[in-house]
Amino acid sequence: MNAQPFIAVENCKEEIKYYQKVFGGEVVILRQQGDTVLNADLHVEGTTIKFADVQAAKPFMKGDYVRVFLKIDTEEAFTRIYGEFAESGTVQTEMYEAPFNGLLAIVTDRNGVCWVLSYYR
Repeated sequence: MNAQPFIAVENCKEEIKYYQKVFGGEVVILRQQGDTVLNADLHVEGTTIKFADVQAAKPFMKGDYVRVFLKIDTEEAFTRIYGEFAESGTVQTEMYEAPFNGLLAIVTDRNGVCWVLSYYR
């Protein structure tokens, strides 16, 4: 089984660029209607994060009460991703030294997606 986050956003065309800035990786546009991107994938370090414009996904509410657990490979990447999300989003739990010998933080990004960020030493 392979689970992939599926995130609905307003203005997928612009927001996929935001997530690419945060995570890096390659954007693949899957479906568009004129200038509107309806579905896109972001391929990052062997995983795929799927995106849909709200026109295509029709979410019940922003964020849909989903939290995405993200295990990050380096402390530097953890700090960078945390900073990017915190800058335009809301910090739920400040970055802290977790009991599992690593770092943990919870941040809701500017699109209402809640990320549980973790780094294991």
